[in-house]
Amino acid sequence: MIRTAIDATLVQGVAELEGTRRGVRPHRLPGWVRDQFPDPQLLMAEAQPSGARLTFRTPARTIELVSHPSRVSYRGLDRPRGCIDLVVDGILTATRELEDGDFVEVDIPTGTREFHSGPSHTATFDDLPLRDKLVDIWLPHNEALELIELRTDEPIAAVVPSRPRWVHHGSSISQGSNATTPTRIWPVVAAQHGGVDLYNLGLGGSALVDGFTARVIRDSSADMISVKLGINVANFDAMRLRAFVPAVHAFLDTVREGHPRTPLVLISPLFCAIQEDTPGPVTMALETSRAGGVRFAATGDQEGQGSERLTLRVIREAMASLAQRRSQDANLHYLNGTDLYGPDDAITHPLPDALHPDGETHRLIGRRFADYAFTPGGPFGAIE
Repeated sequence: MIRTAIDATLVQGVAELEGTRRGVRPHRLPGWVRDQFPDPQLLMAEAQPSGARLTFRTPARTIELVSHPSRVSYRGLDRPRGCIDLVVDGILTATRELEDGDFVEVDIPTGTREFHSGPSHTATFDDLPLRDKLVDIWLPHNEALELIELRTDEPIAAVVPSRPRWVHHGSSISQGSNATTPTRIWPVVAAQHGGVDLYNLGLGGSALVDGFTARVIRDSSADMISVKLGINVANFDAMRLRAFVPAVHAFLDTVREGHPRTPLVLISPLFCAIQEDTPGPVTMALETSRAGGVRFAATGDQEGQGSERLTLRVIREAMASLAQRRSQDANLHYLNGTDLYGPDDAITHPLPDALHPDGETHRLIGRRFADYAFTPGGPFGAIE
């Protein structure tokens, strides 16, 4: 087998690769952000390489990716492991579930954490067609990992990206929470329908209108941009209306410093019954009625709206008004998140944990965004 060290020529959809004693660790946010604000939730989310993939051409019949996974688990909760998807010439060919690696076990009631170490993992894909082919190995959206080496029975060649680049920022739903595999998260579904390359800045629990995220988008190569804001602000009860609206304006102003005319879609929150009329904070607890389940609930006082506490209805109204007041920006487009997932969908595709969509609903949201954005006449439809 030919052993290939993994470097930036092979990995797409990341900000940088950090050298480790085993190999390299993908990061979706650059080091200056991690140094500036080393928040544990942010660091965990950005190190999970949602939307990242290894891309190369090869006639190989056997491909092996050696990695060392790292994840968080919750005592008493059986959560599915992350997966690696193999896509050959645009077609999903195989999925391998991660095994072994390190994990931190968290006890939800007490908050205590216990570290467990384990061996590295090898994902093997064999019996592939003996011809030159474009290979994408999509990395897990819900586990961090170090990339150690790539093994093939034939040489590989790196590929220079040539498709338009879509930069998307959002919350845990954009990162892929509750999706089954990395190519089934809604931004990847939409990107595949649109024929674009994705840089996914979906950051679980961390779409908080942060200035550093706006600067990352400003400084990134982008042919099209989308920003989905609001749900995490409500989840954390992090702002009042007076602070939220200027913060979104400043976020967009920063993005526009680097991309003054790039098509930009501003997306308000999807429908989420627990926060439509109830402010945060949102809490998580093990659900005793369903074995191993988790349920989220909003704990704020509904009467708090008088003090400008944010609910999803308030946020959507504010974002629609904000977009209207920026109407001089002809390339800014506002999308009501309930057009992607609305109250009727909550009946036919209920959120399993009251906050995040399941795998089928991720595909539904991805197709709807693609139909909105990438078709002729859509915000991204004219980009080639």
